[in-house]
Amino acid sequence: RARYEVVRELGAEEVRWFYREERKSWKPFIGYDSLRLERAFRALAPAAPPVEPVCVRSGLYEVDVASGECYPVYWNQSEKIPVMRGQWFIDGTWQPLEEEESNLIEQEHLNRFKGQQLQESFDMEVSKPVDGKEAIHSLKLSRNHVDWHSVDEVYLYSDATTSKIARTVTQKLGFSKASSSGTRLHRGYVEEATLEDKPPQTSHIVFVVHGIGQKMDQGRIIKNTAMMRDTARKIEEKYFSNLATHVEFLPVEWRSKLTLDGDTVDSITPDKVRGLRDMLNSSAMDIMYYTSPLYRDELVKGLQQELNRLYSLFCSRNPEFEEKGGKVSIVSHSLGCVITYDIMTGWNPVRLYEQLLQKEEEELEDSWMSYEEQRLLEELYITKQRLREIEERLHELKASTVSKTPVLKFKVENFFCMGSPLAVFLALRGIRPGNSGSQDHILPKTICNRLLNIFHPTDPVAYRLEPLILKHYSNISPVQIHWYNTANPLPYEHMKPSFLNPTKEATSVTDSESASTVPSPTTSPVLVRRHYGESITNIGKASILGAASIGKGLGGMLLSRFGRSSAAPAQASEPGKDGAEGDDKKATTVGTPPLPHSSSGFLDPTVELEHRIDFELREGLVESRYWSAVTSHTAYWSSLDIALFLLTFMYKHDQEDPDKSNLDTI
Repeated sequence: RARYEVVRELGAEEVRWFYREERKSWKPFIGYDSLRLERAFRALAPAAPPVEPVCVRSGLYEVDVASGECYPVYWNQSEKIPVMRGQWFIDGTWQPLEEEESNLIEQEHLNRFKGQQLQESFDMEVSKPVDGKEAIHSLKLSRNHVDWHSVDEVYLYSDATTSKIARTVTQKLGFSKASSSGTRLHRGYVEEATLEDKPPQTSHIVFVVHGIGQKMDQGRIIKNTAMMRDTARKIEEKYFSNLATHVEFLPVEWRSKLTLDGDTVDSITPDKVRGLRDMLNSSAMDIMYYTSPLYRDELVKGLQQELNRLYSLFCSRNPEFEEKGGKVSIVSHSLGCVITYDIMTGWNPVRLYEQLLQKEEEELEDSWMSYEEQRLLEELYITKQRLREIEERLHELKASTVSKTPVLKFKVENFFCMGSPLAVFLALRGIRPGNSGSQDHILPKTICNRLLNIFHPTDPVAYRLEPLILKHYSNISPVQIHWYNTANPLPYEHMKPSFLNPTKEATSVTDSESASTVPSPTTSPVLVRRHYGESITNIGKASILGAASIGKGLGGMLLSRFGRSSAAPAQASEPGKDGAEGDDKKATTVGTPPLPHSSSGFLDPTVELEHRIDFELREGLVESRYWSAVTSHTAYWSSLDIALFLLTFMYKHDQEDPDKSNLDTI
C-alpha cells in the first residue's frame, strides 16, 4: 500500500478495529465497519454530544465506541464482546498490541520521529533482521520494552526472567539481539480500510426457531444459529460469490420469556436422580406444555410475537428490504416445527373439537330418532346457533381473544423443518393421505411457498411428511441431500423418485438408474434404510408409538424408534406384508389406487408430488447407528451439506436462467 513519506499521525484507514468472541483471538472488522468506528472514535470529546452506536457485522451488532463494547441487536447475550482499536501490530499474525501499550508506543513514536523521512524501500511483508544495529531509541513498558533500530524497524522485547536467560544464551552463540528474542512490530494495519469493503445487501432473512431444551441452555439457539450462519458464509463464498446479495440468519428465542406454570412442576419433582429429572423438566416437558390446553396458547403467542418483533425490528433498520422485495424463510428444529406450522396455519385444538361436534351432529341427523328426540335436537341446534352469534358479537367487542388465529407480519417463502416430529402431530390430528400430489394437502402455498423436511437417517425424533400427502411415497426413498463438495450435482427438481425397497421392482431398474443408488464410501446401502418404507398413517405401528411415548420420557421414544429400526430386515424379507395386510387392517384411512409403475421402475408422473418434501442427509458407514441416534438430532447446525441445501433453495430465483424457467419441476 502507499505509505506516507514522512512520519505523521495514523490515518483513519490505517487504524483497524477488532472484536473478540469467547476469549478467542482478535478478529478484524471489515474495512467499512472499521472506518466508521474510527470516525465515531475521533468524534468523541468531553464536551461533544454522545456518539451514536455504530452498526457492524452486517447490521447484526452495534458498537458503543465510548465503552469499547459490542452487543447484538436482535437477541440478548450475557457474554460481553470487547472491541479494540489497533494501531501497532505483531509481525506475521497481524494481531493488535493491547490498546494501552499501543497508545504509549504511538505517542512515543510521534514524539521522537514525527516529520522524519521514511525509508523508500520499505517492505511491509518481509521482516529484515537488524543484526549489529544498536537501538536509536527505547521505551520501557510494565512487562516489556520497545527498541527502535530505525524509524521503520521497531521491536518489542519481553522483560520476563526466562526471556533474559534466553537472550544471554543466544547472544553468546552469535545471534543478534533483535532477531533472537524480539518481536517485530508494524505501525498501521497490513491492509487499508475502505468503505468499498462492505457486506452485500441482505435479500433474504431466515428465522431460526429452536425446539425443546432451550430452558436447559438458554444461549444454545444463539450459538447454533451462529454455527449455521458461519457455515452458510463459507458456502456463499464458495458457490454464490457472484451474487451481490446474501442471506442473513436470525435466532428466534421464544422459550425463556414464558412463565408457564412458574415453579409448580419443580416443586412436585422428587429429589432422587434430580439431575436427570431436571433435564427432562427442561426439555421433554416442553412437549407436555404444548399438548396442554392451558399452556399451548402461551407457547404459540411467545413464538408468534418474537417472530413479528424480529421482522419489524429488521425492517425498521433496513427500510430497503421490503421495498426491494426481500424474502423471509423459517428454519425450525424439533418441536419448533410444530409450533411454527400451527402459527402459519392458525391450527387450534378448539377448532378440531368443533369439527368433531359438527360430525356428531351430522351423524345424529342421519340416524333414526323419535319425534321427541328430533324436537330436542332442533332446540339444541337453535340454542347453539344463538350461542355462536353471541360469541361472535363478544369477539367483535374484544380486541383480542385467546383463540384468535395468530398472524405473521410476513409471507413465508420456504419453511425448512429439521429433525421434525410434525408428521406425527398431523397424523394424530387425523390428517390422512389424499389423491393429489399438492403440498396444499398439509400446508397451502398461499401461506408458504415451499415446505421442505430435512432429517438425518437415525434421528429418533424425525418423521417423513410425504406419505401424508400420497400414501405410496412410504415406499419411495427420501431425496438424498448432496454433499457440499459434489462436482456438478443434479438439481433437486430433476431427481427422479426411486423405490426404497428395490426388491419390489428388481427387474425394472436399468443399470444406469441403479448406478445412482450404489453406496459411496460414506453412505449406507438403500436396503439398510428399509424402515422408512413404513406408512406413517398406520397408527398402530412403532412410528406413532414413538410419539405417544413422549409423555413417558425421551427414553421410551428412543427405544420405540430403535425397535422400529431393528425390525427392518424382517420387513425387507416380506415386502408384501406391510403394504397388503397392514393397509387392509386400517379401514379408516383414505384409500389410494394400487401403486402404479412403468417399465422404467419409476412411478407414473400423474400421481407424483408436485415438489419433493422429504430430504435425507447421507448416512456414513463409519458411524455407529445407535450412537448417531443420540447425536443426530442436534447435528444439523454445523453441516456444510445442509448450509448448501438451504442456500440452493433460497438463491433459486436469483440463479435461474430465463431460458430454463419453463422447466417442469417434480
